[in-house]
Amino acid sequence: MEKGASYYSVFLNLEGRLCVVVGGGEVAERKVEVLLSSGAKVRVIAPQITWQIEKWADEGRIELFKRPYRWGDLSEAWLCVAATDDPEVQKEVFSEAEERRIFCNVVDKPELCSFIVPSVVRRGRLQLAISTSGASPAAARRIRERLEDEFGPEWEVYLELMARWRKEILSRDLPEEKRREIFTRLAMAPIPEWIRNGDWHYIRAIAEREGLFVEDFFKE
Repeated sequence: MEKGASYYSVFLNLEGRLCVVVGGGEVAERKVEVLLSSGAKVRVIAPQITWQIEKWADEGRIELFKRPYRWGDLSEAWLCVAATDDPEVQKEVFSEAEERRIFCNVVDKPELCSFIVPSVVRRGRLQLAISTSGASPAAARRIRERLEDEFGPEWEVYLELMARWRKEILSRDLPEEKRREIFTRLAMAPIPEWIRNGDWHYIRAIAEREGLFVEDFFKE
């Protein structure tokens, strides 16, 4: 059996960091959108672009170089994505990225990637990343769809509630072991199911038992 690449799973903090996208089509647009949602500073380089990329540039949300890629465009970048079907440009982008020690993803070319992008389920603060290490993107999508059913919108509400409670518990003058016990009880309770079913009285009950405030959360 052929052994595939071994990848290191990681979530990146791209807030304010320069990320370069080479390409201006629909695939590039999707990459730009995700990078913007991560707080990255985005530079797009492409002679032709979608109307949405043009709009982002007009709004000042991205830096746009409306021309073909050239060596040096990755200067000061932390990460780059090549979303172009030109094989020569793909190789040049990867080569510059390797020389500058910048993580690079050439879309649909795993041999020209120093990182790959997983299929992701997002529910507010929750992110579930799925990867088949490049073996089958279609299988990764299928797994993502199953997880989307299992982890519904209630998980976004749940994690906002847990974040509030965590802050409240940490503000108390409690021994570390006592805090850990409370966190464990809250994590083990079927709170997501209660949220999904509208059983707020159960949530109020567990909050009261642990001495936690919850009423203002229901008002939002």
